[in-house]
Amino acid sequence: MNLIDQRIIELINYGLQQEMIDPIDVDYCLNRLLYLLRRDEISMPFQLLNEIPPLTDILKDLTDYAVKANIIEMDAVELRDQFDTEIMDCLMPFPSTIAKTFWKLYQESPNKATHYFYHLSQASNYIRTDRIAKNVSWRAQTDYGEIVITINLSKPEKDPRLIALQKQAAPTNYPKCVLCKENVGYHGRLNHPARANHRVLPLTLSGETWYLQYSPYVYYQEHCIVLSERHQPMKIDRNTFQRLLEFVHQFPHYFLGSNADLPIVGGSILNHDHYQGGREQLPMTHAKEVARLKVGGVEASILYWPLSVLRLKGSAIQPLVDVASTILTHWRGYSDETMDIRNETNGEQHNTITPIARFRKGQYELDLVFRNNLTTKKHPLGIFHPHEEHHHLKKENIGLIEVMGCAILPARLKEELRLIKEGLLGRIDLIQETTIEKHLHWVKEIQSKFRTFDEQTIDDIIKQEVALKFVRILEQCAVFPQNKKGLMAFKRFLDTCPLAIEDYTELSR
Repeated sequence: MNLIDQRIIELINYGLQQEMIDPIDVDYCLNRLLYLLRRDEISMPFQLLNEIPPLTDILKDLTDYAVKANIIEMDAVELRDQFDTEIMDCLMPFPSTIAKTFWKLYQESPNKATHYFYHLSQASNYIRTDRIAKNVSWRAQTDYGEIVITINLSKPEKDPRLIALQKQAAPTNYPKCVLCKENVGYHGRLNHPARANHRVLPLTLSGETWYLQYSPYVYYQEHCIVLSERHQPMKIDRNTFQRLLEFVHQFPHYFLGSNADLPIVGGSILNHDHYQGGREQLPMTHAKEVARLKVGGVEASILYWPLSVLRLKGSAIQPLVDVASTILTHWRGYSDETMDIRNETNGEQHNTITPIARFRKGQYELDLVFRNNLTTKKHPLGIFHPHEEHHHLKKENIGLIEVMGCAILPARLKEELRLIKEGLLGRIDLIQETTIEKHLHWVKEIQSKFRTFDEQTIDDIIKQEVALKFVRILEQCAVFPQNKKGLMAFKRFLDTCPLAIEDYTELSR
């Protein structure tokens, strides 16, 4: 029996089982796969199978064949990805078909609609669940409640041969970025990920067309992205609040938030306006309150959280949008030298907000996280950014997901933490391990804290210490720290805001 023909039949059976295709589509899909694999015929008749191998096994054999047959010009992960997305696209419905199915299901339940689209994104291998499963993740209790730690191992490393080829590739500006709607069905290239099996759904938010898709590297349950139809820079303004709240009105089982719109405190992609959300209630959702008040007639609270968060609540969208817009405008122009807050230097703006919307317990919630990206000689990467003593763990921006209490840490830490464990147990000399030299001051802190270590507790100790370090990183990003001085400064900011502040009450923690 020919293995490749067998894999083709198994793949079509997979498509039928996952409801990606109908029986009437079988011959069409088979012929598309034969063309892609440069085969003129199949050596066996199609048959329905009760059991088939995992999709990853099927795709591996088909891409192995493509490498041997020189269909794939180089055996590199990126080129294999390009080819297997083309394979899966042979089973994918047109975007219009997916949209019709989605909105038909939406009439029954928003939950059914998103379940359908998320399942399709997984079944099509657009969300590469096998790679995501490699991520290391755990939860830890802190003074602020539960924190989630993730070491990101799901993104494959670049092949050096492809990096060299990229320099020779002709420049292109299509699609303009990885978030543009034009990525739908795009075959990919050396410097742009393959998106042949990618689909998006049109939405209307604040009278504009936006698109819903899922993140190919999900960091939490049903991690979605909502992107602008236009390739335009990130911008936090009144329309942002309106869109976020309209989205959770349409999909009340999801939250939606935006990265800040300034470098250092913003996300990794600032050139395309987009939001991130999903089904999971990330840790900040359950943060305690340190103060309750009314702002412009809207219920509000200051959260007990490492960053500076004001939560607005209400049964209607518009009052929250009005209050949030006034607060944003005031914050843009606000300075407080006693807290190292300066709104601008040399015409460069420093203050912005990371907003998050959700619908919970019958009310809309809009969290406003106050951010500032001012730099100094002492802190060239930002005053309210991870300071140098924490760069051994994380140096990158603190974006929306981390603001909400889910750390995304670099892949290098998996091996580095293993070496630290071996050192703490006395099995290796940490001084001789140059790869963890940057961690030595932190290791000494752990040693002085616990003094002795054993096999039964070492893993839990290291996980807890990573979580505590991440909390300290978040605390350094707070413009109003969680102490008496910080709370007074937060209140001072609110008192200067052109809104009525009423019923301000501090709560015991």
